[in-house]
Amino acid sequence: MFLLLYAAYFVSFLQLGQATYPDCHDSDNRSSNGTVLPVVLWHGMGDTCCFPFSMGSIKKLIEEHTNGTYVRSLEIGANIVLDYESGFFIHPNKQVDYVCKQLAEDEKLANGYNAIGFSQGGQFLRAVAQRCPNPPMRVLISLGGQHQGIYGLPKCPTLSVSSCEYITKLLNYAAYEDWVQNELVQATYWHDPLHENSYRLKSSFLADINNELYINERYAENLMKLRKFVMVKFLNDTIVQPKESQWFEFYAPGQDKHILPLNESKVFKNIGLEQMHICKKLHFLSVEGDHLAISKEWFVKELVPLLLETY
Repeated sequence: MFLLLYAAYFVSFLQLGQATYPDCHDSDNRSSNGTVLPVVLWHGMGDTCCFPFSMGSIKKLIEEHTNGTYVRSLEIGANIVLDYESGFFIHPNKQVDYVCKQLAEDEKLANGYNAIGFSQGGQFLRAVAQRCPNPPMRVLISLGGQHQGIYGLPKCPTLSVSSCEYITKLLNYAAYEDWVQNELVQATYWHDPLHENSYRLKSSFLADINNELYINERYAENLMKLRKFVMVKFLNDTIVQPKESQWFEFYAPGQDKHILPLNESKVFKNIGLEQMHICKKLHFLSVEGDHLAISKEWFVKELVPLLLETY
């Protein structure tokens, strides 16, 4: 009897030990037919899905360099006006729910897709990967996404100076008030390193997807299903503070000067990034220039090859 119990305990111990090591094989056991995966785009604050000088040109660029693959640029709401307003005033949780439904209903995405998030669209698409694994996201490229949040908003693209000043005051003095969290998108990823407890308790979006308050194992499991998670940091960024948030780094708690390396942060373990690092799924790119200031040549050289994932 003792031997049987010991054997059962030993097997359980082995299984527990094995569970601490990541499975670095692709979860879908894919066999490629050579068809490039569709691409989903999510624009940033102050933009829309379809302006020809912004997301429209990106969509066209991808199509031209991937042999006409299907590209869907996400529109939040029924028209461009609502799409623009969503970047400021529609809570990210509502936006993510809306997008998850749209993607699930798109038959062209049924076998998987790659995704590019621009600025706040980066963390919004990460939330899609963590919360809605079907259809499966394969590669996530985050261009200037604020994955550990922001602690400053020096500029507001496309807004008037007075509107930007009003938003900045709200963030500085009332970001964690319930009504501000509900009404202002940027408040939901405002991360005050001087008041970490308030951030964890009151952040209605970022603290959740980063497993800051409660550990949602499903978030980590789903994120680890990505084949690649690519983060692009803009070295001369004047909009995102700190710019290191684009690489999932942030100020060490209690001050706003010293940046804590990713591998020393709790989020590194809490959402599966450590396992993804071991499996070589994390990729960090940097580019000279201000926020989202990239050339078509750089995009084609550095990012298009990452989109050539096949079914």
